[in-house]
Amino acid sequence: MIRVLIAASSPVVRVGLTSLVGETGECVVVASVSAREVAEMTSELQPDVVLWQMAPDEDAAAILRLLKAQNIVLLTSNAALDLIRAGAQGVLPLDASAEQINIALRAATAGLGVFAPDRLDVPTAPRNSSPLTARETEVLRMIAEGLANKEIAWRLGISDHTVKFHVSALLGKLGAGSRAEAIGAGIRQGVIML
Repeated sequence: MIRVLIAASSPVVRVGLTSLVGETGECVVVASVSAREVAEMTSELQPDVVLWQMAPDEDAAAILRLLKAQNIVLLTSNAALDLIRAGAQGVLPLDASAEQINIALRAATAGLGVFAPDRLDVPTAPRNSSPLTARETEVLRMIAEGLANKEIAWRLGISDHTVKFHVSALLGKLGAGSRAEAIGAGIRQGVIML
């Protein structure tokens, strides 16, 4: 069973989230607390995951920094990227479905991050970037899998030289100086998903 601590400013919201989480059959709610109590109760109860509906005026980033070792899934209208950087394991919109919340709780306890892509508020690609060709995208995905040029060449049935050409082209188009930077740029631009 996944031990969940529910946090929200509104008692009505806490009751609703407690009911929703309890219905999953995979989770047990260990406590339902206000946002002011979340740090203290998380330290005391050591839940597997905290499900916190964040009010717009709450400084989640400050509390998240205090709870770095905890798995925290936020329900919020705020942009997710800053909250993920501050330590949230998951960020979902306020209108997330019961299924989405259940998946997020399970993912967070497994050490995975969960977020709604439209909530990331990621900067857009530079205007001078050229879209990758289908082959370059395929090569980038294989780079993200950790494959070396020889392995990529073997999988695609092309020469090592051709793979090097594709890698060079995609690095230039993504404005990346390394394979790791290319993977990051590909993720930010929505070209690949990990």
